[in-house]
Amino acid sequence: MTRLAHLAIIPAALFATTASSQGDFSGVEVTAQEIAPGIAVLFGAGGNIGVSYGDEATLIIDDQFAPLSAKIEAAIADLDAKPVKYVVNTHWHFDHTGGNEHFGKTGATIFAHQDVRVRMAEGNPDGPGGRNIPPAPRVALPIVTYDQGLRIHLNGDTINVMFLGGGHTDGDSVIFWEEDNVVHMGDLYFKISGYPFIDVKSGGNVYDAMRSLDLVIARIDSDTKVIPGHGSMSNKAELTAYRAMIGEVVRRVEELRGQGLTLEEALATKPLADIDRGEGGFIGPDAFVTAVWDSAR
Repeated sequence: MTRLAHLAIIPAALFATTASSQGDFSGVEVTAQEIAPGIAVLFGAGGNIGVSYGDEATLIIDDQFAPLSAKIEAAIADLDAKPVKYVVNTHWHFDHTGGNEHFGKTGATIFAHQDVRVRMAEGNPDGPGGRNIPPAPRVALPIVTYDQGLRIHLNGDTINVMFLGGGHTDGDSVIFWEEDNVVHMGDLYFKISGYPFIDVKSGGNVYDAMRSLDLVIARIDSDTKVIPGHGSMSNKAELTAYRAMIGEVVRRVEELRGQGLTLEEALATKPLADIDRGEGGFIGPDAFVTAVWDSAR
């Protein structure tokens, strides 16, 4: 069995298209949920979008797929918010950066970790789901990049953009609204059926992901509003349970590796059979075990 065969089929809502392909987004509705004064989350197709808006300017965290840009703008306008002036990308995947080209052309300043710009500029012939991801046009690239993070003072909030070590990819950022006790996790947190996606080919590593999650959990409290990369709004208790599930999977995989099993032999034992991650899902148990196996150093 090849490792490619272990990968689950990635559903349309997450990685169905790139900006240049033939995806149909006509039926997608972009909806807004206000979670604090001047802070909202937009749900559509692709990664959840965080929005900071007020008298000063509008900033968004991620921008989903390119064909949804007009719908995203309409949802922002419905919040009585100004047009987007700033974009922060949590990582490079095209269901989070597909709108960069549009918002770059409208004059928005795009921020991201330095590895996000590198990966977008290079593209990837073997991207998520085995798709050929072409290099992004220059206007779509982040123009302000950072190593560890930065602070943005906007609309009465301190928006703390932090690189905690990655894990989903090598360029994941987590965004805290300090005064309003809100955190956007990007794809370090999937609140959907199935297992986490660790994009090893993009520098992701499950051990880095666990460390990043631990750092976030240590910073937040029971009142923190947690925006996952995918799925409905969450909280510290659910994020902590998610981290514990990952740790248990890693423990089981390490035990099988320690017994001298090959990956194929480990998969044959169905080590995650008793873990209920819901029906279907983005990443299946074999794909997650493989990612954990490949993360070992």
